[in-house]
Amino acid sequence: MQLKPQDFLVALKLVAWGDQRWTYARLAQELGLSASEAHASVKRGLLSGLLLQNRAPTASLADAAGAGAQALQEPQGIYRITRKRVRRSAVPAEEAGPPDNPVRVHAQALAEFALHGAKYAFPGVRLPLAVGVPTSHSAPAFAGVFAPGSTDFVWPHPNGSVRGIGVEPLHPSVPFAAMQDAKLYEMLALFDALRVGKARERGMAMERLLALIDPSAPTSQKEAPRG
Repeated sequence: MQLKPQDFLVALKLVAWGDQRWTYARLAQELGLSASEAHASVKRGLLSGLLLQNRAPTASLADAAGAGAQALQEPQGIYRITRKRVRRSAVPAEEAGPPDNPVRVHAQALAEFALHGAKYAFPGVRLPLAVGVPTSHSAPAFAGVFAPGSTDFVWPHPNGSVRGIGVEPLHPSVPFAAMQDAKLYEMLALFDALRVGKARERGMAMERLLALIDPSAPTSQKEAPRG
């Protein structure tokens, strides 16, 4: 199994959504993917460990099956007690029911991959000057962070408004997806800073990307990368 660029894109989109409820149809629509591509990306994300299964439904069924098998082997009196315990342990659906979303992000694993592995799996490729959507340190989220005069980087796109050095996006649908979601746009631009930026830009990108993907990471870890 090999991760594809859209798998990383899907994982970042789920980070951007946080605890929002989502469907595969919405995921595919906002990322410019087909429904089958979205499903396949989630499956590969689970296999790689970047995503985690919300297992409540499976666990409930397994527990029920185990209780039934145990009951068949026990005396009738114990069986009756087991039934009562199962009923007493029942809680309201809103507390014990399955999570709304089928999967969730494994924040620590995704942060590690984003900061230290993804730029090698999906290297940045510079393209000729073009008009497009600003990325890396040129993205709107970083306005004022860097001194004027820095070279602009863009994802070539017919609806772009900035001329700069072209950068091949992580996936062809990235410019579209970024324009639908400001937080996703910020993470994708930070990732491009890791791929094509200078040392100062990479150091800033590592710190900010870690804070967005895994807010619970130790502060010392966030401040360490300054390559």
